[in-house]
Amino acid sequence: MLDIEEIYRKAGAYLEGHFLLSSGKHSQFYLQSAKVLEDPKTAELLATELAEMIRKSGIEIDTVCSPALGGILAGYELARALGARFIFTERVEKVMTLRRGFEVKPGEKILICEDIITTGGSALEAAKAVEALGGEVVAYAALANRGFCKRAGSDKEAKPECKLPEEIPFFALDDFEFEIYDPEECPLCAEGTTAYKPGSRGN
Repeated sequence: MLDIEEIYRKAGAYLEGHFLLSSGKHSQFYLQSAKVLEDPKTAELLATELAEMIRKSGIEIDTVCSPALGGILAGYELARALGARFIFTERVEKVMTLRRGFEVKPGEKILICEDIITTGGSALEAAKAVEALGGEVVAYAALANRGFCKRAGSDKEAKPECKLPEEIPFFALDDFEFEIYDPEECPLCAEGTTAYKPGSRGN
């Protein structure tokens, strides 16, 4: 079994600092999956492990769909490992949309894949986009789970912030549970440091 935390650390993808998350909350830690996925062999290794987990569940999958941009590499590699088709959604005027000639057939069985799932908001938006075209979302997947949602095989329960539907299985390689703070209660802010959004300083 792969040591996912060690893989992230070796890739320089397990960041420590003072981060502003997309939710507006702050954290001392951040997972930068792009650093892991820049190595095709590592990406293949992770996707193969995730695909094996999904195959064992017996779920039938026709297509893997990822929300752009973060989920594209993980989703493509997972689709390849599963022998499935791959498509992606992207935001058009803040609405997650299927573009670029991609089509979904009625009843097509679709897995939504992200690199990391926190609350599952973007994954759920992608699911709604393909469901609107007649697709059937049969599973969610991610390389890493931030611990808000319950992944298949874990005894940890979902937290109220999780947006993924309970009745659809969610597969991930490992849980990464970091403390997250409201800005007004952030101990890092109290120490005088400033939160920044990863990518805003060229990293």
